[in-house]
Amino acid sequence: MADRIRILSMTCDDLTQRLKNQFGKNEYHAKAIMREIFLHGNTDFSKVREFERSGTFAHELKKVIDILMLPIVDQKTDDGVMKYISRLPDDQLIESVVIPMLYHHTLCISSQVGCRMGCKFCQTGQMGFVRHLTAEEIVAQVYTAIFYLNAPVRNIVFMGMGEPFDNIEAVIQAIHVLTDPRGFDFPKKYITLSTSGHVPGINHLSTHGPKGIHLAISINAANDALRNQLMPINRKYPLKMLQTCLKQFPLKSKGVLFVEYVLIKGVNDSQADVEALADFVAPLSVRINVIPYNPQAHDSFQPPTSNQFNQFCDALIEKKLYVRKRATKGQGVMAACGQLGNI
Repeated sequence: MADRIRILSMTCDDLTQRLKNQFGKNEYHAKAIMREIFLHGNTDFSKVREFERSGTFAHELKKVIDILMLPIVDQKTDDGVMKYISRLPDDQLIESVVIPMLYHHTLCISSQVGCRMGCKFCQTGQMGFVRHLTAEEIVAQVYTAIFYLNAPVRNIVFMGMGEPFDNIEAVIQAIHVLTDPRGFDFPKKYITLSTSGHVPGINHLSTHGPKGIHLAISINAANDALRNQLMPINRKYPLKMLQTCLKQFPLKSKGVLFVEYVLIKGVNDSQADVEALADFVAPLSVRINVIPYNPQAHDSFQPPTSNQFNQFCDALIEKKLYVRKRATKGQGVMAACGQLGNI
């Protein structure tokens, strides 16, 4: 049997090379296939004009092209936020979230089944690590959201299950597929990669990754003693090492890093925590997203009160820092930040 063409893992250049090697064809047909599948969700490309005189080729091609379909086994909605659970080919399950915005939707996707980082405030971290997703499985979440859930997706955030930088090769290939101008054509500025502070992965993205995507760093504590407790990765890549890495990260002109800070009542919400965070970001160009802690299935933490949340944010603003107060969405169906993995 001819080699399978796993289209959701391929850029147009990748597909062109495969068509040349396997069928002696060129970019003319590759561009048509990419357009029909990625822009229109049309799996029957044999009837488009580029194949009018290539019926036999189209028939042979349809037999070897695979479009990975991830069955949706459950979906839940809360306040407009929709979490959908997909089944992978090996029967593992992953969660993705569609978040409605004013004029478009943001899609939060997963990069792993589970996660090995073990962050104490994250439901996925309590699952442990099961396996990496392939680039094809990452892209399939987007394909499903657009063509099966009819979501007008504009922004893609790698903030679902898993640490994207622990699976950086597959994530980078997925981004190449998502941003290919002959396919989905997502602008890089609408894609955000979030990390718990995986220094080698950030360095790899700096030198080998696509330029122009956003980088978000989950800090949550800006002193090593507390961050070691909350985020075990800090024991390997402590704050000073992470800060040095971020200072070297190539930003576009007027570009910024996103700093994520999950605020936990009585844990990381003191004035000393404000001072430590301000010191950490001082040499960096950042926007700080402060997120109230979202309850887990088995809780050891509590969310801040609205007053505590506002006081913490206002203390950062007084230090002339750019702060976004992030509202919690999807908490009722375990779709909010830090809640994925309660499958």
